[in-house]
Amino acid sequence: MNFVNSKTYASKTDWASLLLYIICGLVAFYLILPILIVFPMSFSSAEFLTFPPPGFSLKWFQRYFGDSSWLQPTYVSFQIAIMVMVLSTILGTMAAMALVRSRFWGKATANTLILSPMIIPVIIISIALYSFFAKIGIIGSRAGLVFGHTMLCVPFVVITVSASLKGFDETLEKAAMICGATRLKAFLQVTFPIIRPGMIFGALFAFIISFDEIVISMFLCGIETRTLPLKMWEGIRMEISPVIAAVSTLLICLSVVLLIFVDIIRRRTQLKISG
Repeated sequence: MNFVNSKTYASKTDWASLLLYIICGLVAFYLILPILIVFPMSFSSAEFLTFPPPGFSLKWFQRYFGDSSWLQPTYVSFQIAIMVMVLSTILGTMAAMALVRSRFWGKATANTLILSPMIIPVIIISIALYSFFAKIGIIGSRAGLVFGHTMLCVPFVVITVSASLKGFDETLEKAAMICGATRLKAFLQVTFPIIRPGMIFGALFAFIISFDEIVISMFLCGIETRTLPLKMWEGIRMEISPVIAAVSTLLICLSVVLLIFVDIIRRRTQLKISG
């Protein structure tokens, strides 16, 4: 009797596992479907976006790399994203250390306010930033874009660094100071190696989010500060050129490279912890 029950249970478990695999496969296919469509279109020989492409050609990549109207927004996006990455990492790390290691009145409220850009619709943040930046005269400037994008990116750095700090024993840093190290030296030699993976994760997320941001850019960009996502949006509205698909493919490749880099760091961190 027990053998029959065990066999029935095993059969149900196998069907449940199979159903779970099917659902996961369908979800994965749904998520990568846009990539499966955009990627072939970027190599199309047609003069407009069409799927499936009638032929193979690299001319849209050549047109992108040979057109300053595309390269200039790309340069601006990289410039803005790097500045946002640096600023967000600094501010996010400082905020995470204050939230995790300090005790003060209103700590929960401060944490909610810092993470609120992840919850509040970006369009609302954009309108508020436009109204404020217009009064201080930085609409259309790189500074305005950097500050606006940083507001969205800081919460991600706070989360990743906070996760690293929660397992950290503060007595190690105090022991280093007792042994004669200054507070800065104790931080650099004891605390920083622990939170470095979280800082790197947060920095890369900040770079990707800033590079991909379009809503805030629509409100804050000027003539000389057009970002690549905004240029792509304008291209879709005006001409529907396959150059847009080629740029999308390049951005997908960039994101994949960054994610692989993040995964390599994560694996090395786990090996160091387990070792």
